[in-house]
Parts: sequence; C-alpha cells; structure tokens
Amino acid sequence: MISNSPTLADFRLVQTLLTLGSFRAAADELAMSPSALSRQLAALEARLGTRFFDRDTRNVAPTASGIAFGRLAERMLNTAEDVMAEFDAHMSASHGRLTIAGLPSVTAGLLPGLLASFADEHPDIDLRIIDALSGSVIEAIETGRADIGFTAGTISARLRLAFQPLMDDHFVAVGAPGGPLAEDRPYGLAELVRMPVIAMEAGTSVRELLDGACLRIGSPLSPRFEVAHLATAGALVAGGLGVSMLPTLTLPVLPMDRLVQRPIPDFGAKRRIGLVRQSGRSLSPAAVAFLDHVSRHLPTLRA
Repeated sequence: MISNSPTLADFRLVQTLLTLGSFRAAADELAMSPSALSRQLAALEARLGTRFFDRDTRNVAPTASGIAFGRLAERMLNTAEDVMAEFDAHMSASHGRLTIAGLPSVTAGLLPGLLASFADEHPDIDLRIIDALSGSVIEAIETGRADIGFTAGTISARLRLAFQPLMDDHFVAVGAPGGPLAEDRPYGLAELVRMPVIAMEAGTSVRELLDGACLRIGSPLSPRFEVAHLATAGALVAGGLGVSMLPTLTLPVLPMDRLVQRPIPDFGAKRRIGLVRQSGRSLSPAAVAFLDHVSRHLPTLRA
C-alpha cells in the first residue's frame, strides 16, 4: 500500500546503519538522537512487517531483509541524487532546451553573434530557431512553441504578450554599384521613390514602415517589384533591376559584396526591434539565462 511506502529518510537511515553498524554512529551521521533513530526504524519495520536488524545493547546485525532493503536503499538514494543533480542543472540553466522565434532579418542579422556567445557560456543548452514572418512569430509565442521571440513594432495588449524594446533599426537604400545609387552620398526619400523600387510585399513590418514614410512626404510608393523574401529582393537589386529601402538588420541576408548602401537622412521612421514573450507566465531557466545574456550584450531602450 502507498501508506506503507518508505521515504527517502527511511532509505537513508537503513543504509547508514548498514554502513556504520552502530546506532549511535548512525544517529550522529544523520543528526538525530539514538532514540529518535530507533523509533523511526521500529516504525518502518512495523509498516513493512519485517525486521531489518537484530540488535542488543552492544551489537547491530542486519537480517536478510535488512540486507535486501539496503541494496534497494542504495539504488533509491543514488537515483534521488541523480534526479536532483539533473534538476539543479535545469535550475542553473546548464542544461535544457530553448526555442527562439524571430523575423528572418533578425535571426540572420542579430542572433548569430548573440547565439555564439550564449552557446559558449551554456554549451549544453539545446537551441532551436524558428525564423518566420511577424504573425507566425506571435503565434509561436502564444501557442508555446517558442519560449521567446524577436519581432518588430509593439504588441497589442489583447494578445496577452509582453514586448521589451531592444534597439532601433535604421533604413538605408541599397542598389547595384553602377545603378541609380552610384554616387556615394545620402539620398532623399522623394528622390528614391522616383527610381525603380523593389519593395517587400504588403503586410510585412518593413513595407508598413516604408509606406508610412512615403505618405509623410506626400509621395505614395509605387514599386516596380514586390517580393516576399529578402533574398529575392537582394537578387533583383544585385541584378540591376532597381533599388530597395531596407532596415540595416536585413543586410546580412543580402549579397552585399555586390551591392552598395546609402543613408536616407529624411526617412523619418525606425523599425523597433524587441523581445516578445507571454505575459504572466514564468520562463524556463534557459530562457531567463538567454534574456540576461541579451541584456548584457544589447542596449535596452527606455520607454
């Protein structure tokens, strides 16, 4: 019956008695009085209906049941130590698994350096990256498929997610070396929108900011090409088919060895990059360790 099940303290008591062969020595080892030890042993024997030790005023000798129970006690105590060691490793974030969701531009432009240094500090934490568009990043956090996410903009309170801003991502113009951006100088936004523009498709954070910037100067954007993936935009720009206006974190995705970048002083908008997580839900030790790592390697923006 479950009520008769020995406790870890019972296992430890029997193993200590078997090892030391003395009630007084065992009591000292367990920080108990000899009478308390004797009572605990008697209660255990009564519950299990057997005698573990034959004892008199001078000697303590294990019975066959005591020897058999001692072998089980050693296994149980070793297992308990292994379990607690594993849990301690979990709590210290030396082991575990961490899933991070992020926009492709963030996972390519921001995460590699962070992950490399984090992996050096925590080599036994398994890392999984979900690179996806903003809506899929939010969904991964809401459903628990990811522990934390990197996205752009702010998160609506109705989603019950917390957004922690990390950095501002500035827009630049990119083009082929011999194309419309051949002159090494800043370019105004009104000047750029008159060029053939290769833009990210509607619904992306990059496109929303670009459309907003164009409306502010009274020059609605009319792209020559709209694409869904940064790699496609980079290939078209490198092929001389137009220019693009993109945040700097996207540049590692592009073939920058075949492109030039130019400042846009009057763009007037920045893409705010931040961490998103479920509000009111405790993070795993691995996720807490990663957030601490991020805070030590990236400046946190003030509201």
